[in-house]
Amino acid sequence: MTLIKSISGIRGTIGGHASEGLNPLDIVKFTSAYATLIRKTTTVKSNKIVVGRDARISGEMVKNVVCGTLMGMGFDVVNIGLASTPTTELAVTMEGACGGIILTASHNPRQWNALKLLNEHGEFLNAEEGNEVLRIAAAEEFDYADIDNLGSYREDNTYDDKHIDAVLALKLVDVEAIRNAKFKVAIDCVNSVGGVILPKLLERLGVEKVEGLYCEPTGDFQHNPEPLEKNLGDIMGLMAKGGYDVAFVVDPDVDRLAMICEDGKMYGEEYTLVTVADYVLKHTPGNTVSNLSSTRALRDVTRKYGCEYNASAVGEVNVVAKIRATNAVIGGEGNGGVIYPESHCGRDALVGIALFLSHLAHEGKTVSELRATYPPYFIAKNRIDLTPDTDVDAILAKVKEMYKDEEVNDIDGVKIDFPDKWVHLRKSNTEPIIRVYSEASTMEAADEIGQKIMDVVYSLAK
Repeated sequence: MTLIKSISGIRGTIGGHASEGLNPLDIVKFTSAYATLIRKTTTVKSNKIVVGRDARISGEMVKNVVCGTLMGMGFDVVNIGLASTPTTELAVTMEGACGGIILTASHNPRQWNALKLLNEHGEFLNAEEGNEVLRIAAAEEFDYADIDNLGSYREDNTYDDKHIDAVLALKLVDVEAIRNAKFKVAIDCVNSVGGVILPKLLERLGVEKVEGLYCEPTGDFQHNPEPLEKNLGDIMGLMAKGGYDVAFVVDPDVDRLAMICEDGKMYGEEYTLVTVADYVLKHTPGNTVSNLSSTRALRDVTRKYGCEYNASAVGEVNVVAKIRATNAVIGGEGNGGVIYPESHCGRDALVGIALFLSHLAHEGKTVSELRATYPPYFIAKNRIDLTPDTDVDAILAKVKEMYKDEEVNDIDGVKIDFPDKWVHLRKSNTEPIIRVYSEASTMEAADEIGQKIMDVVYSLAK
């Protein structure tokens, strides 16, 4: 059994002894600590906390424990039921709530669940707030409400429609152009909440035909739920038979978006953000942001419009902070996470789909033709395993010094930008490893430069 407590929430496998898995005792403790933090820090006058969940088998149990604990802490719970992460984020601000909890382990397998914690803006807690939740939980510094101050509970199942309304209200979402294009679309929703909301979204966008795979929200995922090529054989096979313009694939909580071309080939999840950014910049020029491990193609597209690209540390909360600091018009992550501040500052596959289809309708190209208009890059992902007594920080400092004549960024590990490629070294916070991401114009070149830097690290570690 596994239980991982971090600044971004608590996640683990269901079952086991206390503090060994994600079980009711630990859910109560962590929810109580979160409620204590919110009580201290919120500037909102309401007493509401929104709870939404993906379709995991354990979701009902976890939801009952979380909602009961929040009521016991004196908060009024608004349970929005089966809901995507971006839907829950929007519900926090629409309700005027002081926070929100999303019950989802994102792309982790079926035996996992997690609590993702939101502030009053419907955005993830920052590192300082997350550390304070961990401290409060460890110290058990929380007080429960007396009989006259227990919180209330209500259910509100209208937020899928409100989310879709908000997407359709965006100026750059062109429903008329999408309807006129008569798109035929396939979707794979991996037996979670995407299967509830995406068909509704596509119908209201005017898509002519929608074919759904694994749209029943049972939580019994029919394949590994991470939307990577190795897990998507069924939807790729469907697309290869022809008859559809594009396929959209989401993870269980619908904040990541992968796409498949009309011929059954992967579009490339790194290019979800690149393509949406191209459309946004064409109509509203401005700054863009992605994290250090995302493709250089976003920088290239941004500069094509004479605009400025900025990189953030890895992690959605860091991307959002950089978006705000640079007043960016679009940002996100290379895992298919689109963050469009005009809507809200969270990864949102619904926004991604609506903007992508608007772009596709305007361009009049097939999806594979559209993909071919973007700079071709390939990312290799590796890891360096070290011993527990290795001084990883010292090694990274030496690597930075060795490559000081190149463009080096050290806000999150060490990223070395060469003229035609890059390598990013990131230290794990939980184990003695360095993650190595490298990108170049061919996979061979990406592997080669990645291996070269790995050899340097190995030599320094001796």
